[in-house]
Amino acid sequence: PAFRQAKVYVSESYGDVATSLEQVRITDKQMQKIADTQTPQGIVAVVPFRTAESLSAPCASTGETTKEKTIYLYEVQDPGNLGTILRTLAWFGGFRCVLSPNSVDPYNPKVVRASMGAIFHLPIELDVSIDELKTRFDHFACLDIEGAPLSSEGFTEQQCFIFGNEARGVPHEELARLDVTAYSIPGAGVLESLNLATAVNMCAYELNR
Repeated sequence: PAFRQAKVYVSESYGDVATSLEQVRITDKQMQKIADTQTPQGIVAVVPFRTAESLSAPCASTGETTKEKTIYLYEVQDPGNLGTILRTLAWFGGFRCVLSPNSVDPYNPKVVRASMGAIFHLPIELDVSIDELKTRFDHFACLDIEGAPLSSEGFTEQQCFIFGNEARGVPHEELARLDVTAYSIPGAGVLESLNLATAVNMCAYELNR
């Protein structure tokens, strides 16, 4: 609903735009002023903010909340990572993204751009603590180099998957309070770890094979 209320601004040098949304033509100089990138693409949409309630509500592509898989991101900081994760989860459908306190704002311009519109098609919850998460789920899954491979029995049956901060992960004392099963993404062993977004995306793919 929020996206259908959007207004699209198009620079004069941009081609024709096929859209049912309200469209406003502006000069290239005006586009340069309102865009937050050095080389704007020439088209910008102004969209109403989704309320906390609508942001976390199930989307048509995800079905019932009880059938969703929950991806919990603990203090994720990089806007590009979050945007990429949202894009992947929306692509597969059936996911809910839950952010801990002290995570990057999903309305950060870099997150919105990297998500390629996924923010309008995915249930997202903000500022959810691990204590609150414990009231929703009995069991959790996380990634650890010593864990069983993703292909192991039981991985796809998990309902909540926890991923940590890019630099620090999830504190051990936090995980110790949860009933967590650890899994791993097998590799050649020449690198220490995977990028956060890459790890989440590989798990999302495995859950949808």
